[in-house]
Amino acid sequence: MTKSERTKKFIIEKVAPIFNKKGVYGTSLHDITEATGLTKGAIYGNFQDKDALALACYEHNLKFFQKGLFKALASTGNAWTKLDKLFLFYEESFPHVYKSGGCALMNSSIEADDGYPLLQERVKQTFLNWRTELEGVILEGQTTGEFNGEVHASEMASLIIAGIEGTILISKGMQDMTSFTSLLNHLKKIIEKELKQ
Repeated sequence: MTKSERTKKFIIEKVAPIFNKKGVYGTSLHDITEATGLTKGAIYGNFQDKDALALACYEHNLKFFQKGLFKALASTGNAWTKLDKLFLFYEESFPHVYKSGGCALMNSSIEADDGYPLLQERVKQTFLNWRTELEGVILEGQTTGEFNGEVHASEMASLIIAGIEGTILISKGMQDMTSFTSLLNHLKKIIEKELKQ
């Protein structure tokens, strides 16, 4: 790793948690220089602008989510076992997500909606990829006869995403970590009933 690459990695690691908590708009250049101990010139010598830094930080924050998603959906077992492991990943990792300022995908989605076209496109692609992965698991379950063949796989995948993200939103908005598990378990029961009818 070159010195430039190490510096970029350092900046991203220091700034990504701040962006996730305060947002790109809410994070000042002073916040960035204070967190990194670097000058404005050093920051923008490594990133073209704040948009480029925001995108790099989003990718960094997303790695946690992607790792859990891949581990759950690529696991062995039937289709429901894979979905169950996805719910378990969120249940187990929620304390970390809560303390880190919430879901990076949700936070970036809300902020990117008001600007930052590069980030907006990347967020959209993340949602599409997630939906495609979930849709694949649902179709797998339908092929094996485990899931109801009448269920629209893409719509069900979107419902699962909306339910998980909504559960995080409510728990964060209410500042109540304890409500997350009960809401997630209720969502899981609804999804299971719909899929296994």
